[in-house]
Amino acid sequence: MGSCFSNLRPFGWDSQYKASVLEAPDVENEVKGEVDGLPVFQEYSFEQLRLATSGFAVENIVSEHGEKAPNVVYKGKLDAQRRIAVKRFNRAAWPDPRQFMEEARSVGQLRNHRLANLLGCCAEEEERLLVAEYLPNDTLAKHLFHWETQPMKWPMRLRVVLYLAQALEYCTSKGRALYHDLNAYRVLFDDDCNPRLSCFGLMKNSRDGKSYSTNLAFTPPEYLRTGRVTPESVIYSFGTLLLDVLSGKHIPPSRALDLIRDRNFETLTDSCLEGQFSDEDGTELVRLASRCLHYEQRERPNVKSLVTALAPLQNDVDVPSYVLMDIPHGGTSSLESLPLSPLGDACFRMDLTAIHEILEQVGYKDDEGTANELSFQMWTDQMQETLNSKKKGDNAFRHKDFNTAIECYTQFIDVGTMVSPTVFARRCLSYLMTDMPQQALSDAVQALVFSQKFEAATLLR
Repeated sequence: MGSCFSNLRPFGWDSQYKASVLEAPDVENEVKGEVDGLPVFQEYSFEQLRLATSGFAVENIVSEHGEKAPNVVYKGKLDAQRRIAVKRFNRAAWPDPRQFMEEARSVGQLRNHRLANLLGCCAEEEERLLVAEYLPNDTLAKHLFHWETQPMKWPMRLRVVLYLAQALEYCTSKGRALYHDLNAYRVLFDDDCNPRLSCFGLMKNSRDGKSYSTNLAFTPPEYLRTGRVTPESVIYSFGTLLLDVLSGKHIPPSRALDLIRDRNFETLTDSCLEGQFSDEDGTELVRLASRCLHYEQRERPNVKSLVTALAPLQNDVDVPSYVLMDIPHGGTSSLESLPLSPLGDACFRMDLTAIHEILEQVGYKDDEGTANELSFQMWTDQMQETLNSKKKGDNAFRHKDFNTAIECYTQFIDVGTMVSPTVFARRCLSYLMTDMPQQALSDAVQALVFSQKFEAATLLR
């Protein structure tokens, strides 16, 4: 590292020249609202999440402090396909379900490649849970502080802080400038080993609870005074992350600032980085961290200036993150790739004609006698209404209006006068088309019970 940053230059040194070589990606243009393959935010039942996490099994806990954490995070698999992370709050955290749902829905509108996005939530009785994308390649804390085979390389460390700054910039642009307890455990690595910011920090750990659970030595000074998080508090926490990246250790900001004032950069810098970066780049990162950790909030940079300062420092920009991390690539994605049966492929394409042909091949037939039996019972207005519900459901099903089909078929089933395997089968398919596989499975079982000729197991294979 030469003279160990001997020539401290003014903040932003020849950034105009470097920015012309490597521009910061436009976060807004990079992701225009939706991220490919992600479902819209939705509500899940507690039973769905209990099944997804194998009953909230201890072996599925992935949160920092395990079972001792006040709010525990589990990994799980939803409907045997999508891998998820489920955060289960303690029962006193959010007493008002409406407030919890409102806050969760707001965060759930965010969709960005720099985030581990929020997929949904659950608020049943006293239970409060969040559901997010599960990212399989551990946390920044693991790769910086507890690495096993090799330390994180300098270009990857710079990529981490740039991507993190871009995530915060995106959130700020969407009106979510506050991030609670930003630290190295909140930065996760996806299937491609790209770093992303956990969405869980965009919500408080409780309605009125503490926003910081880390050691007080790392807490923004204004939070210690007022108990409030501000956008500038997030910048302070970002500064502590810059120190983590630079040192490979979790150094308290007060200690780091003393080392900077004493120009003791060798103690501050990770010895594993020897020879991997220039004095100029090291100086720029130290200066940026110093500004983020300024005692006065107004003296700290904003997120946009963080992106502007970090973009010119990037190296090996064409090298994939999994190469820089030396982690095997090509594992399972967050939505595991399962081979589709012919019926599954037809469902995916929403091809009702192909679905009907395949079902007929396995012995499926329309309910014989159902119409006549219903006609015989049409001597009451209730039966006429029941028959109309089935007809409306069939019409909606043919026109691929699956939500209406579900509603009409449910009305027919709830009356309970006539059991129709066909209705259960069609409502099952409607549930599949609207991404409700658990309900679809239940209807498939009912169709199998009421019609042995109908091979329901084939339907969901």
